[in-house]
Amino acid sequence: MKQIRLIDALAAYEQITENMSLSLFGVALLASLLAALLAAVLYRIFYESRGTGSQVARAFPLLSLAITTLFVCIQVSIPLSLGLLGSLSIIRFRTPIKEPEEVGFIMLVIASSVAAATYNFKFLALLFVFATASLMLARRFRTVGFLKRDGLLVVTAAAGGTFSADELSGLLRKHFRRHSVQSVGVQDGKVSIQVTFSGLKTDAVRLQEEIARAFATESVHVFLDRPGGIR
Repeated sequence: MKQIRLIDALAAYEQITENMSLSLFGVALLASLLAALLAAVLYRIFYESRGTGSQVARAFPLLSLAITTLFVCIQVSIPLSLGLLGSLSIIRFRTPIKEPEEVGFIMLVIASSVAAATYNFKFLALLFVFATASLMLARRFRTVGFLKRDGLLVVTAAAGGTFSADELSGLLRKHFRRHSVQSVGVQDGKVSIQVTFSGLKTDAVRLQEEIARAFATESVHVFLDRPGGIR
């Protein structure tokens, strides 16, 4: 019985692949690749200048081609799609995502690849129109009021000492007009604190030196959202 089902699935696969034009599949791959390159450009324009990401944009082209091919293949039959889902479930990605914006760009590549694989090119075009518009609005809003952000401060120190988010925040009040602790993490015996800020009152190098003296930190990094300085 299982052999008959497998034969039927293979027969359906051969029929669909015969009917499906290779040129159409090539168009889907080309559209997916162009969408991935556009996503990489948007990543570099709106995000990479911060210097805090993991450079995921380098994987966008290969990721888009792979996803498009997979989705074209799983349209053949339900058993094939279930088998693919089972095989992918054992894969674990250990690369850390440092910023939530990176997740958004990865989802943009996945959505564009699925749209290309299903030949919904109009949806693909609309997706990038709205994605570009939303990124432009987000950049615009960051310069207004409480949404304004000039950069990110990342401080790392050995765990178990006097270093804490409250102590660091107290020191930063005299250096920033506004700041907010975004995350506190402990890994491999080290404490890492990320703080977003706006309105740096002193020189960035001087700030790093003062933090290093106050807490005996292992590293202090200041990442600016906009190259060229603080507004």
